[in-house]
Formats: sequence, structure tokens, C-alpha cells
Amino acid sequence: MSQRIVYFNGRYVPESEARLSIYDSALVMGDMAFEVTRTVGGRPFRLADHLRRLFHTLAALRIDPGVSPEELRKISEETLARNVGTEPAEVDWNIIHNVSRGPVTALRDAFTPAEMRPTVIVSCFPLIEKLGSLAPAYDAGIDLVVPAQRSLPGELLDDSLKTRSRLHYQLANLQAAEIQSGAWAVMLDPAGNLTEGTSGNLFVVWPGELVTPRGDNLLPGLTRQMVIDLAADNGIACRETDLTPADAVDSDEIFMTATSIGIVHARSFQGTPIGHGRIGPVTARLRAALSKAVGVDFAAQAARYAKM
Repeated sequence: MSQRIVYFNGRYVPESEARLSIYDSALVMGDMAFEVTRTVGGRPFRLADHLRRLFHTLAALRIDPGVSPEELRKISEETLARNVGTEPAEVDWNIIHNVSRGPVTALRDAFTPAEMRPTVIVSCFPLIEKLGSLAPAYDAGIDLVVPAQRSLPGELLDDSLKTRSRLHYQLANLQAAEIQSGAWAVMLDPAGNLTEGTSGNLFVVWPGELVTPRGDNLLPGLTRQMVIDLAADNGIACRETDLTPADAVDSDEIFMTATSIGIVHARSFQGTPIGHGRIGPVTARLRAALSKAVGVDFAAQAARYAKM
């Protein structure tokens, strides 16, 4: 049984005892903001940036979590400190924040007045399985497919908000699995332009430039912005524009980015091989630059975890 500890509404409790009410707004309405940060060398990486985005989402949802960003940073670090001893020292972690408005008002009779407060959860989960399972992908690449499920238009739901209301992501994942086992989903906006994957942001490489979908109808990831900045630092032309599936098929290289995994290249898109299935020179250069900037070799770490 897990020995991990979770911060749950003001208390540090065993992971097995962190239980959400069946009447919490997260369950009843999907009304929960979240963020996922990772550690590097056992220390949180860009935690302040993730908390800034979390509080941006909370403000839009009109949720006052009852703690300040600085207080939540200290809680996050304390939660991590209580968990690191449960795994070998070389293991890095995801730090997961989940915040809802708490029990729904219409069902308040099921709770005491003290229980009518926001739900604030901070948990830590080792990256061993997540990265270890991706170890082959850093060498062989991943397959990308476009499911029928579309992204939500930004004019219907602010795309800068990160919430647990992600049914469209799940449907896209299920449809992608039906198209090709093990493939990752990349969604389209209503106009038929590529937006994002369900697990990260998309980049394609054309002769002489790096291109990524415009920051509309997608959640602009923190690693996405890091890659854009690193491209500029390394003399790689980069721009945001509308991209169609045909544009991706005609590209020289494609890769996905996310906080936990860094950069993973695509060996195929819609069944068409990309760059002979091998990682391309631009992707390799940016992966190396990102690893240096973050302070971890994602591929090497994944290979180590695969053996644990």
C-alpha cells in the first residue's frame, strides 16, 4: 500500500484517506482547477509559474481557495518533503494541485457549516511509471492521429483555464485508440485547424522554420513557451499560425511538448511517416536545449525509470 502523504483541506493525510465528497462541485459540476508540476533533481521546477496559472483559473471560476499563492507554495514543498523518502533519491515527482469550490450549495444540508469551504488538495506522484513507459518513444517516436472530437472554441470557454472538465480530451483519447493502438490524439478547432494534443502542445518543422498552432482554442503550455524562447535563443525561426492536418503531413519533423516529458518526436502523423520515423535535427537540437535549460535529460531519465 502507498505510504504517500496528501495535503487535504488543512491536514496531511495518507493517500488512501484523501477522499472527496460525492457532493463536491468537482464531481457534480466538473468544477475544479488543477495544475501538474514536476520536480528536477527532487526540487520543484517553475512551481511559481504553475501556481500563477492555477490562481488565474481560480479567479475565473470565482473560487477563493483560502490560501495565498505563497502559502500554497509552502504547502506544496512540505507535501513533497513528506513524500520523497518513499522512493529512491533519484526519483522525480509530479506535484498535483486540485482545487474546487467544495460542496455544492444546493446540497449544503449534507454538511456542517465548517465543511462548506473550498476543497484544496496537493498530492505527489513519482514519475517512474509515466516516464518509464515513454522510454521507447524518446528513441522510436510516437504516432499522432486526428480524432473526430474537436477542441472547444475559445469563444465558448476561455482556453487559458486549466480545469478538470475535460470530457472532450477523454473522448479524443478513446477515438485515437480506435484509430491506432497507442497513438496520441491531436485535435482540430471548428475551422479544421490543428490545436493541441490531449497531453501537450504541437510543433512542426518546415524547411527553415519551426511552426506551432496559434494560441487560440488551446491551452498554451509553459513548456510550449520555453521551446519558443529556446528557438529564438538558438537562431531557429519560429512562428504561430494556422496549421491543417495536410500541413503536418507535409512537414519535415513533428514533436509534442509537456512539462513532465519535455519533447517527444512523432514518427508518423495520420499514418504517414514523418522524417523516416527518426528524430529530426531541429527537434534533437531543441530537446538538448530544453534538457539543459530544465536541468534533466528527459530521455535518459525515462530509460533509467524503465529499468526500475
